[in-house]
Amino acid sequence: MRRVTATAVGLAVVVLVAGCAAPQGAPQGAPPWPRPTDLAARAQDAGLRDVWGERLAEHVHTHVTITDGDEPVVIPGDIGHSAAQRFAAEVHTHDTSGIVHVESPERRTFTLGQFFDEWGVSLGPAHVGGLHGDLTVWVDGHRSYGNPRSIPLRDLEQVDLVVTTIGEVPRRPAAFDWPPQYD
Repeated sequence: MRRVTATAVGLAVVVLVAGCAAPQGAPQGAPPWPRPTDLAARAQDAGLRDVWGERLAEHVHTHVTITDGDEPVVIPGDIGHSAAQRFAAEVHTHDTSGIVHVESPERRTFTLGQFFDEWGVSLGPAHVGGLHGDLTVWVDGHRSYGNPRSIPLRDLEQVDLVVTTIGEVPRRPAAFDWPPQYD
């Protein structure tokens, strides 16, 4: 587990101060991080709502990869979703593929931060959950700077979050091979 509170960005040192608060009850240790069981409360905390059975105006799929050094972190299935409870938040997962679904009756921008809030895992400029160090972010193969919480979830894009020890060269994961049903 990495326990670093500052990260080098270029020649400056950025101390983690804002945009990194953990959701209440969020796991702070090393992964794996479980899916939340109180779906309605987690969705509400993320500014989302249950849209089960509603007509959809937007259906987006974003692939999210989290890597601790070279070790992949599994994103659980059924974050914000339960067929048994007939519950589907506007942002959710169905399986452990890393595909995050946005299904909404209105067109609007949903963010990576909302997904992490719903999951109950903290996300900030220098950490993912209890993983601290250098956080390198790529969106569709291009470096992304700033707070990863603000990254919009867009259709068929890939968001890679790679946490490394300070000074370690991050390696971008291979491009996600979208299953045919998403083409």
